[in-house]
Amino acid sequence: MLLALGRLAETGSSSLPWSVAEDKLADLIQEFGPTSKTPRAQSAAYPFTRLRADGVWTLDRNVPMDNLKPLREGVTGRLEASLEKALKDRPELLDAVARGLVESHFPGTVAPDVLASVGLDPDLLEGRSVSGGSRERRRSSSWPTAVIAAWDRQCAFCGFDGAAGGGVVGIEAAHVRWFKLGGPDDLDNGLALCSLHHKLFDRGILGLDDDFAVVVSQRFSARTSQGRAVYDLHGQRLRPRPGTPLPAERHVLWHREQVFQGTALAG
Repeated sequence: MLLALGRLAETGSSSLPWSVAEDKLADLIQEFGPTSKTPRAQSAAYPFTRLRADGVWTLDRNVPMDNLKPLREGVTGRLEASLEKALKDRPELLDAVARGLVESHFPGTVAPDVLASVGLDPDLLEGRSVSGGSRERRRSSSWPTAVIAAWDRQCAFCGFDGAAGGGVVGIEAAHVRWFKLGGPDDLDNGLALCSLHHKLFDRGILGLDDDFAVVVSQRFSARTSQGRAVYDLHGQRLRPRPGTPLPAERHVLWHREQVFQGTALAG
């Protein structure tokens, strides 16, 4: 959906030939989705064909669900006609839909990267969220402070403890299982992380193993000593202060299956 919205914003049409989607959509799924053994093209075929069931996506010919062969014969998909017209006529509605989608499925550390990757302006996130409502699940206002305090106001991975005027600087409360996808505001679902390592954790570059040691994805690479310092995190076990719970195993497993990218560095 976001890829189609990006094409609509850029070209005035959401038309997306399978010849384009096969690689572009597969790249997006690989970059921002969970690690999967499904072949790249097949992973793209699933949403390209199945989204029809929601009534917002159409194909220019009737092809079986998930079937690659007919897609490669020249199938094109696009948003349902009345929906496309409404979004085209009201650019602010297109922005609101894109913002609602990305905010509903990705944390704030990742959402701008997703938008940029599909050709949408990350600055649209500065607009008011449209995902609210009386039934919206609300974050705990005290959870971030409690998590940061529980981890001694320092990054659980690297130990960075910057402060200014008595307040922490660059230290953030990170959900292990994303709040957007059902993660609770509990201490055993939180880590205090510096801004950099929070970003890398949410992008699946950093993770945790069964022994609560940091793992670094093989997808990460760096040349300078500053960048290569990330490699030094690999194998370091979390050391919470007494009384602070380690992340719950179920949340760590969720992060490993849904967020962590590729395989961990050896050794």
